[in-house]
Parts: sequence; C-alpha cells; structure tokens
Amino acid sequence: MKTKIIESADNAYQYPLLIKNLLLSGKRYQPTQEIVYSDLFRYDYRTLYQRICKLAHVLTDAGVGAGDTVAVMDWDSHRYLEAYFAVPMIGAILHHVNIRLSPDQISYTMNHAEDSLVLVHDDFVAIAEQLTEQLPCVRGYIQLTDEAKPVATSLNTFGDYEALLEKASDHYKFPDFDENSVATLFYTTGTTGNPKGVYFSHRQLVLHTINGAATLGLYDGQPLLRSEDVYMPMTPMFHVHAWGVPYIATMLGVKQVYPGRYEPNKLVKLYRDEKVTFSHGVPTVLQMILNCAEAETTDMTGWKMVTGGSAPTLALAQQMADKGILFHTAYGMSETCPLLTLTYLNPSEQALDMNDQLALRIKTGIPNAMVDLRVADPSGNDVPHDGESVGEVVVRAPWLTQGYYKEPEKGAELWQNGWLHTGDVASIDEAGVLQIKDRIKDVIKTGGEWISSIELESLISQHPQVAEVAVIGIPDEKWGERAYALIVPVSGQTVDAGALQAHLMQFVESGRINKWAIPEKISVVSEIPKTSVGKLNKKLIRMQVS
Repeated sequence: MKTKIIESADNAYQYPLLIKNLLLSGKRYQPTQEIVYSDLFRYDYRTLYQRICKLAHVLTDAGVGAGDTVAVMDWDSHRYLEAYFAVPMIGAILHHVNIRLSPDQISYTMNHAEDSLVLVHDDFVAIAEQLTEQLPCVRGYIQLTDEAKPVATSLNTFGDYEALLEKASDHYKFPDFDENSVATLFYTTGTTGNPKGVYFSHRQLVLHTINGAATLGLYDGQPLLRSEDVYMPMTPMFHVHAWGVPYIATMLGVKQVYPGRYEPNKLVKLYRDEKVTFSHGVPTVLQMILNCAEAETTDMTGWKMVTGGSAPTLALAQQMADKGILFHTAYGMSETCPLLTLTYLNPSEQALDMNDQLALRIKTGIPNAMVDLRVADPSGNDVPHDGESVGEVVVRAPWLTQGYYKEPEKGAELWQNGWLHTGDVASIDEAGVLQIKDRIKDVIKTGGEWISSIELESLISQHPQVAEVAVIGIPDEKWGERAYALIVPVSGQTVDAGALQAHLMQFVESGRINKWAIPEKISVVSEIPKTSVGKLNKKLIRMQVS
C-alpha cells in the first residue's frame, strides 16, 4: 500500500526501543524505593542503577562483547534483576538457565546457546563443575554467594560477584544499537526431543513491558500492579522473564522482593513482613503456599495474585477466596513473552459475591491490548463465539518469538500461515472471553468425542478429600482413549475410586459432562510429577502408566 511518509528533520533522533530506557523512570519517581533479597540484602533504586553499571564493567572486563551470551544460574535475586538489565544493555544476550532441568539438558542448552560466561550461585557450582568439560564455549565463571565467602571450586572463575562489583565504576555509558537485537534467550521443554531456544529482542521486551504495565495497572475495578504496590514473584526468574513482571516493576519503581529459593513458609513470611501486595505463580506453587504452616496464621486479605501456566481448579480458587486473596487468571506461553490474556470482570460481575465470581475468575480472560487472538478449526476458520465450539488458539502480537533458535524448521511449524500456533484448545464466548480447554496433546479422545482433562481435574478437585489431581488419556481398545486420574488425598484423609466416581456423577446428572468422561481407573498416589516450573508433568505421567 502506498502511504504518505514525511522525511524527518536532519538531526531528528530515531529513538530505539532498548531495555536501558526502562530504567529511566523508576529512579526518577521512586529513588528511595527498595529492592529486597530475602532477609539478606536491600538497597534503593539509585543503588540498583549503580550496581547495573558496575555489573556492565565487570562483564566487559571479563571479555563479554556485543552478541555474546551470558548464562545465569541463580535463584530469584537482586543479582538476577541486575543481569536482566546489564547483560542486554551492553549488547550481549542473557541466557536464563533452567536450573531445574537435568544436568544433561542443562549442558545441551548451554552448548546450544554458546554461553561464553556463566554467573553461578554456590548451590549450582557442583553442577557447573560436573559439566565444565562439556562446555567448550564457556571462558569463565563469576560466583554468586549468600555467605561471607563463596564455596571453594575448581571452576575457572573471575571472582566473587560482590567483590568484583565493589571494585568497578558505578558509571557506564550504555550504547544505542538496533532495537531488534536479541536481548534474552531461554529454553522450553516439549513433549519430545531436546529443549527449544526461545529468544526475544529489545523491542519486543520493551513493548511487552509497556503493554503489561497498562494491563496490570489500568485494570478496571482492581488495578493489580501500580507504583504504590509491593511486588514479589513466585514464578522463577528463569521462566519467561518471571512473566515479564520484573521489567514492569522496575519501570514503575515499585518495591520489589526477591525470595531466593522457593520455600512456602519463607514466601508467606516475606509476604507478611515486607507487606507484599502483588504476586504471581503457577497453581501448584500457590497450593503449596496455601497449605503451609505459616499460611494458617497469616491474614492474606487483599493479596493480589495472578495465576497462570496451567489452569487453576475451582477448588484452588475457593481456597484463595477463603483466604481473602484477589486472584486473576492469565494466559500465555514461553513463545509469547508471555502475556496474552487476563481475567476481566465487568462492573456487574465485580458486584457479585466472591463465591459467584469464582467460575469467572478461573477463565482465561480477554486478550490484552495489541493481541490479535483467534480460535480456529483445523482448516484455519474461526470457530463460533458461543463458548462451546473449540479450536486451536492462534495469535499475533508485537512481542512473540519469531522462531526457535537455530531450528528454522520448528519455527516454521510454530508460525504456520503467519499465525503463532499455541497448541492449546479453547473456546471463546460472545463477550470475547477465552477459556482454555486443554493442550492439544492432552485432550482425551474417546469414542469420537473430546474430553478436557483440565475440566475433569477441576471437577475432581472439588471433592473435599482431594488435595491434588492430574488426568490423562490412556489407550483403550474399544473407545480409543479413556480418562485416567491420579489423586493425592488431603493429608490424614483417604479417598477411593468409587467415592470419586460417585462425586462426578452429580456433574453427569447436571449435564456438565457425559458419563463416559468419568475415569474408569483412579490411582491414589503420594505425589504427582511436576515439570521444572511446577506444572503437572503429563508427559512423564503418560510414560509411567504406559
């Protein structure tokens, strides 16, 4: 299309969307606001900027240049936050190492990313030592410690993080460069094969941050994250930039609390002591927090929470509501940076009693601004917006990964026909509310009908003796597949298959599900396998029961 382009003035500055510019506002508006690391360390926003400058000097002195990749192996910390900025701001790429992967998978991702320098916490030094001979690209390590001295190691280290920062200058002139430069890289595990590298540019992260700030801060009826809030993540910083919220929080200048290793009682104590008002996490982590000893004596009224990563059950929603938590459900995936949708309640829905809001709050919500989202059938046609018809969620937005690192054929599969294919099955209603039904690979296909494992999990979770549940499809000669449920009972209680099947019959009688959706096989177990980020590991469950 031929449009009118007006030539810029000769000296007009073409402002690039770079991560460094997210730092401009926080220290202007909230210079004395705190960054807190567990119960060990705290400083203000002026100091944050100085430490980012110092880290930039440390990295360049260690030989890191533009286009190099720097890996971080750390718990959620102030150091990780500093690396979120310093590494990409010098033109390098930050590799968020998933420390919960197996050593073989960690080795694969670090080699695939061609990491040149590694920031490694004491807790992961042993793994780094085990892998060092397998990582020819790594030129050296910087140790991160929470003690007076780092642990002794055979690694080729440049020194201790704090000691190196102490010697460095707190001024650094961060350069301008192309906003499409890659800023971050991390790896997502799939159902088969090696982890896939997902990457994002400065431009994408800045746009995601601005959009996220608007979505969380201007939300009708209940702003979730604004400048007066206190933020504590409960989604690992190695997992999709902790959903991008640390960038949002830093731009806003809010008080940030980084908990280190996730321990439920410690998280609740930090919430209480630091007066946290906003957090986010996957349902399994939230369940652990609600069930821990500290939660029994802690008032959680008004704690604003976003849950995502997997569908929250109605039972979890009820438990959060009973504690006074104001929760919303978000949807996204590693490849989408991740925010795509968030629960939205109109004024009449907000006026409902909280118990009447629960079914609405666990829905996936409305697409965020600038997100072009469709639910399409296998032919690529939009399904009816009736809340019943299902199809695959396909999406376009300015911050979606443009492919998989070094795997163009998988990137082409992800981006069929110019839409990012999520692999999620969903419906959408007249009001545009999205409801994820299942992953395509987790839908149970029985007798020509599709059954949502997520819906069955939500219904089973409403049984008072059920603490955790996972549902998968297992092969069946007659029906193709039948539902199979794993149950963890509430501590000190028992539950059997017959009681659960009888519990599900009420939903058959009400027309919620068909009779053949009731699992014929139900196993009571002490623990359900989880992925490295706390989701139900249905891939492993299927392998174990096959």
